Amino acid sequence: MGSQSISRVACVQMCSGRDPAANMADVALLVREAAEVGASLVVTPEMTNVIESRRDRLIEKVGRQEDDLSVKALARLAQDLKITLLAGSVALRDGDDRLVNRSLLFAPDGSLCARYDKMHMFDVKLDNGENYRESRSYTAGNRAVIADTREGRLGLTICYDVRFPELYRVLAQAGAEILTVPSAFTRSTGKAHWETLLRARAIETGSYVVAPAQSGVHESGRKTYGHSMIVAPWGEVVATAGEDIGILVANLDLDAVKAARQRIPALEHDRVFKGPGNQDDIRVAS
Repeated sequence: MGSQSISRVACVQMCSGRDPAANMADVALLVREAAEVGASLVVTPEMTNVIESRRDRLIEKVGRQEDDLSVKALARLAQDLKITLLAGSVALRDGDDRLVNRSLLFAPDGSLCARYDKMHMFDVKLDNGENYRESRSYTAGNRAVIADTREGRLGLTICYDVRFPELYRVLAQAGAEILTVPSAFTRSTGKAHWETLLRARAIETGSYVVAPAQSGVHESGRKTYGHSMIVAPWGEVVATAGEDIGILVANLDLDAVKAARQRIPALEHDRVFKGPGNQDDIRVAS
């Protein structure tokens, strides 16, 4: 699929609750609003279909990819609006008692053209008492994914992945021009690290970073940071949101990707070096 130099891209910022049908109604309104202002690529946040802290309840609310009602609704939305739609992530069943946190990319005809399973599980205990153990419920992915769209070549990632720069370097070296980081960042980590991490990933790779976010106080009690953001390949924040629900729109010029990588060709400068102690040789990127 050939890409155009300049395209209009939108991030959806929402506050997903416990009811997938209600969340799909909310996201449909926001995606339609983005299409109305000319966005041809629309990206929704992590856990677009549902945010539920209890695994037993969550498994009851979602299906397998082939029969999940939210997946079908998102495919129809892309087809109806004739847009490229990246469902930043949805929770889906992976067997009887496991889940996957999966990005799904729909082409303008509604067909599924790529999927990516979140690789890095958010297993942390924060100072404020919040405790997350994604690995208890979710099966981690093990493959990096790139997808060609009319808007450019996308490198797909999800939320906590952003703390692992090696993934982004590999995606960029494989040709990704736009790196997507749909997220549900906690408020405490968002205030401290969100913008810095996104700008770093853009600068390191000379790529656009498109990062839609969950925002607000969710029915499950979780509190997310919001501040969806679009960052240019030289590190400038070209668009940013606050905490309100809505859309964030910007024009992306892929010539800026080429220019940034020509100015600082760091993606070409990998070195093999000795690890500390008795570790084997280490390569910065494969």
